[in-house]
Amino acid sequence: MPAVEFTETILRDANQSLIATRLPFHKFEPALYNLDDAGFYSLECWGGATFDSCLRFLNENPWERLKKIKSACKKTKLQMLLRGQNLLGYRHYPDDVVRNFISRSVANGIDVIRIFDALNDIRNLKVAIDETLKNKAEAQAALAYSTSPVHSVESYGALARELEDMGASSLCVKDMAGVLNPKDAYDLVKYIKEHCGLRLSVHTHCTTGMGYMTYLKAVEAGADVIDTAISSFSGGTSQPATETLAYLFEYMGYETGLDGSTLKRINDRFKPLRDEYANNGTLSHVVTGTDAECLIYQIPGGMLSNLVSQLSSQNALDRLDEVLAETPLVRAEMGYPPLVTPLSQMVGTQAVNNVLGGQRYKNVLKEIKAYVRGEYGKPPGDIDPEVKKMVLGGEEAFTGRFADTLPPGMEAGKKAAGELAADLDDVLSYILFTQVAEIFFRGRAQQKKADVKYAKDENPTRPAADTPLKKVKYKIEVL
Repeated sequence: MPAVEFTETILRDANQSLIATRLPFHKFEPALYNLDDAGFYSLECWGGATFDSCLRFLNENPWERLKKIKSACKKTKLQMLLRGQNLLGYRHYPDDVVRNFISRSVANGIDVIRIFDALNDIRNLKVAIDETLKNKAEAQAALAYSTSPVHSVESYGALARELEDMGASSLCVKDMAGVLNPKDAYDLVKYIKEHCGLRLSVHTHCTTGMGYMTYLKAVEAGADVIDTAISSFSGGTSQPATETLAYLFEYMGYETGLDGSTLKRINDRFKPLRDEYANNGTLSHVVTGTDAECLIYQIPGGMLSNLVSQLSSQNALDRLDEVLAETPLVRAEMGYPPLVTPLSQMVGTQAVNNVLGGQRYKNVLKEIKAYVRGEYGKPPGDIDPEVKKMVLGGEEAFTGRFADTLPPGMEAGKKAAGELAADLDDVLSYILFTQVAEIFFRGRAQQKKADVKYAKDENPTRPAADTPLKKVKYKIEVL
């Protein structure tokens, strides 16, 4: 009997795509044991935007969150998404920081690390793959999928073979914008399975309405694992529904290993949360439907939900269509980078600047300047010469591996964090998100003082655990 396994995304990509990663631990904690019992290949529960969001919005320590998930989920592999040399941030980090971050991620509970580079520049994956293997975790190398004049089945097939040669444990076709159509999914999966000997996961979104068909053809072509979301948090910019595809493939004769009654219990726990977020406006109608125009602008779900949030905060949501139309123009001028974090944010935010600024490239993001200089890696295609001149002037672009130019970062991070950091995990948080982490650490220290005072006072007035801390303004360049 043929088999297909499932990676459940409700704890990471599903809520990142629909509610901008605003799902605190206490809201999903009751579902953890059911998630562990369902029979998934893995639970994607960490990485991506979860780390930033925990510190910035949820007043949670992301490392503690991971450890608590691990304590409840003993049977199912925990999976995270890592941006290669960018880790979970928006710039390249020194190799020693990358190695320490991966080592601590595995030590705290991660079993599978899905590693990608926004430009598919394998030079930016090498250290992360190597360190993941050294820590005896699954190094799943991801191909950031996109369509353009410079992308093809053959080019992705060649990339897959390079990643296998680099030592990857498994592969993933990562379609972050839902633009992988069923025919291309079949052709690409078939090509990879014929030329590589590794397990293959396929990841897509429902944004354009093709997700279910894409998975059907991918599995028929030999995909081993598909990413899905429990039905109450599926669809729109999220993944196709877990229950629906489990039913479909079992009906077709595939073995899924999933327990239908457990899936129902999981969904029953998340239904009220979906209603709650819909009622308070966190879950916008913009990200819950089908948007065929994404076939043109290719903005991934997580970025779209954040972009809506950011434009709304500037009272400019009425200009969303202009921004979406500008995005593919900027992307072409940047050499057709796949629109995945951090490139999706950079290209999308530059499109926002071009529209709201009244003149194209009048205000250029520092990240775009760094990209054009070559600090993020080699673009898939050529950057438009005129745009390059506008951005860099007469400055020469860098052609090497940018991380090779960076001095070690761990000791400097420890020194800078000082007494604010209680352990190595805190130091890594500080290095990745310095300003946000500092505010979080100071708030944590205040809470500890309040707890001590509460314990000593005869008639204490204890602050609520969820008392909001001072927030860092969420700048649009880090959507």
